[in-house]
Amino acid sequence: MTTNSASNTALPIQLSAKDRHIILDNVLHALQKRFYSPENLNEDWRAAVERHRPLIEGSPTADAFEQAISDLLTELHTSHLGFFHRSARRASSRAALSATYLADDTPYGKRWIFQDVHSGGAASIVGIEPGDILLSVDGREITPPEHPVFVMGKQTSIEIVGNDEQRCTVSVDVGRPKGKKLHFIQPTLIETRHIDGGLGYLKVAMFPGMVGVEVANAISSAVKELGAIESLMIDLRGNTGGGVGALRVMSLLTPEKIPVGFALDRRRVTKNLESEKLTFPRFSRIPVSTKALWPLALKFAPAMLARKPIVLQSEGLGKKPFHGRVVLLVNRHTASAAEMIVAFARENQLATIIGEETAGRLLSATSVKVGKGFRLALPTGAYYTWAGTILEGTPITPDQIVEFDWRDRRGGRDRQLEYAIDHIRSVVVMNSMRQ
Repeated sequence: MTTNSASNTALPIQLSAKDRHIILDNVLHALQKRFYSPENLNEDWRAAVERHRPLIEGSPTADAFEQAISDLLTELHTSHLGFFHRSARRASSRAALSATYLADDTPYGKRWIFQDVHSGGAASIVGIEPGDILLSVDGREITPPEHPVFVMGKQTSIEIVGNDEQRCTVSVDVGRPKGKKLHFIQPTLIETRHIDGGLGYLKVAMFPGMVGVEVANAISSAVKELGAIESLMIDLRGNTGGGVGALRVMSLLTPEKIPVGFALDRRRVTKNLESEKLTFPRFSRIPVSTKALWPLALKFAPAMLARKPIVLQSEGLGKKPFHGRVVLLVNRHTASAAEMIVAFARENQLATIIGEETAGRLLSATSVKVGKGFRLALPTGAYYTWAGTILEGTPITPDQIVEFDWRDRRGGRDRQLEYAIDHIRSVVVMNSMRQ
């Protein structure tokens, strides 16, 4: 979760040897108490702790200490796990720039190459495009496997090679996050357009908010504005997830109320899960107004206090003219709540999935204080689809694989989008021949 490429923003604290020892012990205790997969805290993990302990407890600075614990946490090989200080305002490219990237060989050596660049994000505003090659950040060369980190609330210079093969440096204004804990900058959430032949295109960049009232309303409004479309393409490429707002997209895929899945805390894992899940309360409607959140909280308070899982269920929005002619576009950065949509569509055969394998990152998580302003973010429960699949560590393979080709994107072609359009057109033609 942290790297040292933003070393010009040293943490403003001093730690004694005792501080470092206590914080490490607090991290280990929190993992032992709440980590979703206790079987991974085995002998190999304990050996890793002892290997890393000298570097952690002997760290000369707070930044080095933060990095040393982060390095230890990578030994658990899981998502939603990180260590950071409350004063830090550093974030990854996807959070700070609303952009993702992949590593590949280029004429400039092994480099990071931008893959998804969401409209309205910091990268898009300064003209960065998919396929652009990243060379340096604030004058410091960045090459894989080191990930670039960006300082929130400050201007950052980024050197890239654009599609004209010319080096250029752009100055990116990375805004401050709205929340104290979630370090991300919100891009344009929803984009729509008409593609010929009655095909509507809906792109969702992320699902902010725990319940997602605003994004759910925006999705519904966008689909309504598309009008009487005969088929629908939902672009989830680069969508790294968020909250329950994703349920609105799932509800667009079917007229019925269908169970989606639930997050299960490790303390509730049972051999009788198939029968017990039928007793879990169900959340099957995102309210139209934030004013309804308090009544909603009161409704589910007993289950939350008892740590009882809550099943997501599609909202039953009725029949849509595009049902049976839906495509989901996904890639390696489609994660978390966006993967819930993909899994729901797959299990219920509601859409054709096109693109790359998804990220395989889907856990419920929280963060806890561990001392001196540091927090540990950790996964506390696995997400189960209604059919019983655990998605963490298991990417979803599309029905039709179309890999991202950054060289084509530099030339202005989006082969994944082109393929999806051709697929939907062929489905429409076949359906018309059957009628």
